Amino acid sequence: MKYDNRKKETRQGFYKEKDLSAIPRSSFEVTIDPRKELLAVGIEAGLQVMALQFQRDVEALCGLHYQHHEGRKASRWGTTNGEVVLGGRKISIARPRVRSFAEEMKLPSYEHFQAEDPLTERIIEQVLNRVSTRRYPRSLEGNNFGLKVRGVSPSSISRRFILGTWKMIAEFLSRPLDKLDVAALFIDGVELGDHTVVCAIGLDREGNKHALGIWEGSTENKEVCQALLDNLVDRGLATDRPILVVIDGSKALRKVVKKTFGDKATVQRCQYHKRQNVISHLPDGMKTMVDLEMRRAYQRDNPHEARPILNNLAQRLESSYPGAAASLREGLDETLTVIELGLPTVLRQSLQTTNVIESALSIVRDVSGNVKYWRNGKMAVRWVANGLMVAERRFKRIKGYRSIPELVEALKRRQIALDKQEVA
Repeated sequence: MKYDNRKKETRQGFYKEKDLSAIPRSSFEVTIDPRKELLAVGIEAGLQVMALQFQRDVEALCGLHYQHHEGRKASRWGTTNGEVVLGGRKISIARPRVRSFAEEMKLPSYEHFQAEDPLTERIIEQVLNRVSTRRYPRSLEGNNFGLKVRGVSPSSISRRFILGTWKMIAEFLSRPLDKLDVAALFIDGVELGDHTVVCAIGLDREGNKHALGIWEGSTENKEVCQALLDNLVDRGLATDRPILVVIDGSKALRKVVKKTFGDKATVQRCQYHKRQNVISHLPDGMKTMVDLEMRRAYQRDNPHEARPILNNLAQRLESSYPGAAASLREGLDETLTVIELGLPTVLRQSLQTTNVIESALSIVRDVSGNVKYWRNGKMAVRWVANGLMVAERRFKRIKGYRSIPELVEALKRRQIALDKQEVA
């Protein structure tokens, strides 16, 4: 009987022996049926490339099929079931076996395709883009080949996401800050279920934003805020040079900033939060008028013009709405800090509110939008850290960043003036 030297197929029909001498070594020629679904093209191309890679490794060890090769290192030893990562899932395949005279040898390409890192990276990227663990299989390329797949169950996806992100989070929360020259610091908190996570974002002298750190607690109280700043200082955040600190109206946070930075910190209270606090004490018919009046004051270029407008407004509200008047007077001067420093209008608008950190926290809320039940604080920390890392990749320099040297000089002048007062 004459031996048939045509193509041979394995039991599962995946691996085929081919003569690859005609295929360019610099690339693979992958044959795709254009009539198939676009999503299935990736899987089919991956399977073909994988088969060619396997055969290349076999030929490197054993030589061409059915040809005498004196220097061969091993012999073909049939096929066996294997598992590789492709298209965001684990796929069962038939892989070729190669055996030397002493033991079975590993194929470099099989070890490469077997690596689980691409699968974990794909899962993290999908989940952070709000693909739920239950819908993850539907987000993958089509499986029109009846392949046996694994690693796409909701529990498996959740485990991989948690384990894969904790390593990144640990690195994120321990990054050294000693080489970062922070000109302004923004601090605010985000509530997730029963947990509050206080966050800090720094602004360097080139106008670049940096997510510095987070700390979890039940509320945005003094202890939580102090723990956050202590962590930043331990990691190298400088406290011995002037810095602008932008916060909301939290009294606890104000005390912590004073304790940590002393008179080196110049505090700017968020004008938006102040407006919201004041109008929350007013009836609907008064809110628009008072808000416009406060806006008019905050748009002034001189604090001597802005302060009388606000004081006059507080006086008019005193008798009918004493709560609104008290809220307006509380911390009034610190809402005018950036005006007092004489900063250019564009930069002043970037620094007069906590919008820099609020925009980052909005991304945190969006990333964690699929979470309906917050089991514990560790879960809250994980999602906030993931959200901030996503936000950090989207950060752009603030508007008016070219004027940041003027901010630095203004803070230095203020510090010199304070030092002279202490000497006197």
